[in-house]
Amino acid sequence: GEAIPIYAEIENCSSRLIVPKAAIFQTQTYLASGKTKTFRQMVANVRGNHIASGSTDTWNGKTLKIPPVSPSILDCCIIRVEYSLAVYIHIPGAKKLMIEMPLVIGTIPCIGFSSRNSSITSQFSMDMSWLALTMPEHPEAPPNYADVVSEEEFSRHVPAYPPPIDCEEQLCCPVFAYIQEFRFQPPPLYSEIDPHPADVEEVQPVSFML
Repeated sequence: GEAIPIYAEIENCSSRLIVPKAAIFQTQTYLASGKTKTFRQMVANVRGNHIASGSTDTWNGKTLKIPPVSPSILDCCIIRVEYSLAVYIHIPGAKKLMIEMPLVIGTIPCIGFSSRNSSITSQFSMDMSWLALTMPEHPEAPPNYADVVSEEEFSRHVPAYPPPIDCEEQLCCPVFAYIQEFRFQPPPLYSEIDPHPADVEEVQPVSFML
Protein backbone atom coordinates (compact mmCIF):
# COMPACT_ATOMS: atom_id res chain seq x y z
CA GLY A 1 0.00 0.00 0.00
CA GLU A 2 0.86 3.67 0.02
CA ALA A 3 2.60 5.45 2.89
CA ILE A 4 2.02 8.88 4.42
CA PRO A 5 5.14 10.94 5.21
CA ILE A 6 4.70 12.97 8.39
CA TYR A 7 6.66 16.13 9.12
CA ALA A 8 6.41 17.46 12.66
CA GLU A 9 8.44 19.23 15.32
CA ILE A 10 7.67 18.42 18.96
CA GLU A 11 8.99 20.37 21.95
CA ASN A 12 8.50 19.08 25.48
CA CYS A 13 7.83 22.04 27.74
CA SER A 14 6.48 19.89 30.57
CA SER A 15 8.28 18.16 33.40
CA ARG A 16 7.28 14.68 32.21
CA LEU A 17 8.54 12.21 29.64
CA ILE A 18 6.34 12.32 26.54
CA VAL A 19 5.97 10.06 23.49
CA PRO A 20 4.88 11.39 20.05
CA LYS A 21 2.55 9.14 18.07
CA ALA A 22 0.56 9.15 14.83
CA ALA A 23 -2.40 7.02 13.80
CA ILE A 24 -5.08 6.52 11.16
CA PHE A 25 -8.63 6.21 12.50
CA GLN A 26 -11.61 4.74 10.66
CA THR A 27 -15.12 5.96 11.49
CA GLN A 28 -18.12 3.95 10.26
CA THR A 29 -21.54 5.61 10.43
CA TYR A 30 -24.79 3.72 9.75
CA LEU A 31 -28.01 5.64 9.02
CA ALA A 32 -31.41 3.93 9.08
CA SER A 33 -34.94 5.03 10.11
CA GLY A 34 -33.69 8.33 11.46
CA LYS A 35 -31.19 6.62 13.79
CA THR A 36 -27.41 6.77 13.63
CA LYS A 37 -24.83 4.28 14.84
CA THR A 38 -21.11 5.05 14.80
CA PHE A 39 -18.03 2.83 15.22
CA ARG A 40 -14.50 4.22 15.49
CA GLN A 41 -11.31 2.16 15.40
CA MET A 42 -7.58 2.60 14.84
CA VAL A 43 -6.29 0.87 11.68
CA ALA A 44 -2.61 1.92 11.70
CA ASN A 45 -0.21 3.71 14.01
CA VAL A 46 3.42 4.67 14.45
CA ARG A 47 5.34 6.05 17.43
CA GLY A 48 8.48 8.07 17.90
CA ASN A 49 11.19 8.20 20.54
CA HIS A 50 10.71 9.39 24.09
CA ILE A 51 11.27 13.11 24.55
CA ALA A 52 12.68 14.25 27.86
CA SER A 53 11.69 17.48 29.59
CA GLY A 54 13.05 20.54 27.79
CA SER A 55 14.05 18.53 24.68
CA THR A 56 12.74 18.56 21.11
CA ASP A 57 12.26 15.99 18.38
CA THR A 58 11.70 16.38 14.65
CA TRP A 59 9.95 14.05 12.22
CA ASN A 60 11.36 14.54 8.74
CA GLY A 61 9.04 12.40 6.65
CA LYS A 62 8.32 9.64 9.17
CA THR A 63 6.27 7.10 7.23
CA LEU A 64 2.90 5.72 8.26
CA LYS A 65 1.89 2.83 6.01
CA ILE A 66 -1.76 2.60 4.97
CA PRO A 67 -3.13 -0.92 5.53
CA PRO A 68 -5.46 -2.70 3.06
CA VAL A 69 -8.78 -1.13 4.09
CA SER A 70 -11.98 -0.23 2.28
CA PRO A 71 -12.00 3.13 0.48
CA SER A 72 -13.76 6.18 1.84
CA ILE A 73 -17.55 6.25 1.35
CA LEU A 74 -18.77 9.85 1.57
CA ASP A 75 -21.83 10.14 -0.72
CA CYS A 76 -24.06 7.30 0.50
CA CYS A 77 -27.29 7.94 2.41
CA ILE A 78 -27.19 4.79 4.56
CA ILE A 79 -23.49 4.26 5.32
CA ARG A 80 -20.42 6.46 5.60
CA VAL A 81 -16.79 5.39 5.95
CA GLU A 82 -14.44 8.20 6.90
CA TYR A 83 -10.75 8.30 7.79
CA SER A 84 -8.63 10.76 9.71
CA LEU A 85 -4.92 11.22 10.39
CA ALA A 86 -4.08 12.09 13.98
CA VAL A 87 -0.74 13.25 15.38
CA TYR A 88 -0.81 13.31 19.16
CA ILE A 89 1.41 13.39 22.23
CA HIS A 90 1.05 10.80 24.95
CA ILE A 91 1.60 12.44 28.34
CA PRO A 92 1.44 10.10 31.37
CA GLY A 93 -1.23 11.22 33.82
CA ALA A 94 -2.54 14.00 31.56
CA LYS A 95 -4.81 14.49 28.58
CA LYS A 96 -3.41 13.80 25.12
CA LEU A 97 -2.50 16.67 22.85
CA MET A 98 -3.93 15.77 19.41
CA ILE A 99 -4.11 17.27 15.96
CA GLU A 100 -6.59 15.41 13.72
CA MET A 101 -6.96 15.97 9.97
CA PRO A 102 -9.44 14.40 7.54
CA LEU A 103 -8.06 11.73 5.21
CA VAL A 104 -9.57 10.35 2.00
CA ILE A 105 -8.56 6.83 0.92
CA GLY A 106 -9.33 5.75 -2.63
CA THR A 107 -8.67 2.81 -4.93
CA ILE A 108 -6.35 4.65 -7.36
CA PRO A 109 -2.89 5.53 -5.99
CA CYS A 110 -1.60 9.08 -6.09
CA ILE A 111 1.22 8.08 -8.45
CA GLY A 112 -0.04 8.24 -12.04
CA PHE A 113 -0.19 5.18 -14.24
CA SER A 114 2.28 6.66 -16.74
CA SER A 115 4.98 7.26 -14.14
CA ARG A 116 4.38 3.89 -12.52
CA ASN A 117 4.55 2.08 -15.86
CA SER A 118 7.74 3.93 -16.76
CA SER A 119 9.31 2.99 -13.43
CA ILE A 120 8.33 -0.65 -13.94
CA THR A 121 9.73 -0.58 -17.49
CA SER A 122 13.01 0.92 -16.35
CA GLN A 123 13.28 -1.59 -13.53
CA PHE A 124 12.59 -4.46 -15.96
CA SER A 125 15.23 -3.17 -18.37
CA MET A 126 17.75 -2.97 -15.52
CA ASP A 127 16.92 -6.51 -14.42
CA MET A 128 17.31 -7.88 -17.96
CA SER A 129 20.51 -5.96 -18.77
CA TRP A 130 22.68 -8.73 -17.33
CA LEU A 131 21.57 -11.06 -20.14
CA ALA A 132 23.47 -9.01 -22.70
CA LEU A 133 26.62 -9.32 -20.62
CA THR A 134 26.47 -13.05 -19.97
CA MET A 135 25.09 -14.49 -23.22
CA PRO A 136 27.42 -14.20 -26.28
CA GLU A 137 25.98 -13.79 -29.76
CA HIS A 138 27.75 -16.88 -31.18
CA PRO A 139 28.47 -19.63 -28.64
CA GLU A 140 31.89 -21.21 -28.86
CA ALA A 141 32.25 -24.77 -30.15
CA PRO A 142 33.30 -27.45 -27.66
CA PRO A 143 37.00 -28.40 -27.67
CA ASN A 144 38.25 -31.34 -29.71
CA TYR A 145 38.61 -34.60 -27.80
CA ALA A 146 42.11 -35.19 -29.19
CA ASP A 147 43.22 -31.79 -27.88
CA VAL A 148 42.02 -32.56 -24.36
CA VAL A 149 43.03 -36.26 -24.02
CA SER A 150 46.35 -37.41 -25.42
CA GLU A 151 46.99 -40.88 -26.83
CA GLU A 152 49.19 -41.74 -23.85
CA GLU A 153 46.42 -40.93 -21.35
CA PHE A 154 43.88 -42.80 -23.46
CA SER A 155 46.01 -45.98 -23.59
CA ARG A 156 46.72 -45.71 -19.87
CA HIS A 157 43.03 -45.64 -18.82
CA VAL A 158 41.58 -48.01 -21.45
CA PRO A 159 42.17 -51.71 -20.57
CA ALA A 160 43.62 -54.05 -23.18
CA TYR A 161 41.00 -56.37 -24.68
CA PRO A 162 41.78 -59.54 -26.69
CA PRO A 163 41.38 -59.18 -30.46
CA PRO A 164 37.94 -60.12 -31.79
CA ILE A 165 37.44 -63.62 -33.11
CA ASP A 166 37.00 -63.85 -36.86
CA CYS A 167 34.05 -66.19 -37.43
CA GLU A 168 34.72 -66.54 -41.17
CA GLU A 169 38.24 -67.86 -40.55
CA GLN A 170 36.88 -70.58 -38.24
CA LEU A 171 34.05 -71.54 -40.61
CA CYS A 172 36.35 -71.42 -43.67
CA CYS A 173 33.68 -69.58 -45.61
CA PRO A 174 31.58 -66.43 -45.29
CA VAL A 175 28.82 -66.48 -42.67
CA PHE A 176 26.36 -65.24 -45.28
CA ALA A 177 26.70 -68.54 -47.17
CA TYR A 178 25.32 -70.51 -44.22
CA ILE A 179 22.37 -68.16 -44.00
CA GLN A 180 21.56 -68.60 -47.71
CA GLU A 181 21.78 -72.40 -47.44
CA PHE A 182 18.86 -72.66 -44.99
CA ARG A 183 16.91 -69.68 -46.27
CA PHE A 184 14.25 -71.39 -48.46
CA GLN A 185 14.03 -74.84 -46.85
CA PRO A 186 10.60 -75.89 -45.48
CA PRO A 187 10.19 -76.51 -41.78
CA PRO A 188 10.60 -80.13 -40.58
CA LEU A 189 7.51 -82.37 -40.56
CA TYR A 190 5.77 -83.05 -37.31
CA SER A 191 5.48 -86.74 -36.37
CA GLU A 192 3.41 -88.27 -33.62
CA ILE A 193 6.04 -90.99 -33.20
CA ASP A 194 9.02 -89.79 -31.32
CA PRO A 195 12.10 -90.67 -33.39
CA HIS A 196 14.13 -90.78 -30.20
CA PRO A 197 11.95 -92.48 -27.58
CA ALA A 198 13.12 -92.57 -24.00
CA ASP A 199 14.02 -95.85 -22.37
CA VAL A 200 10.81 -97.32 -20.90
CA GLU A 201 10.93 -100.32 -18.60
CA GLU A 202 8.84 -103.32 -19.61
CA VAL A 203 5.72 -103.86 -17.53
CA GLN A 204 5.32 -107.48 -16.44
CA PRO A 205 1.74 -108.71 -15.89
CA VAL A 206 1.01 -109.71 -12.30
CA SER A 207 -1.85 -112.01 -11.31
CA PHE A 208 -3.68 -111.87 -8.00
CA MET A 209 -5.73 -114.67 -6.42
CA LEU A 210 -8.49 -113.77 -3.93
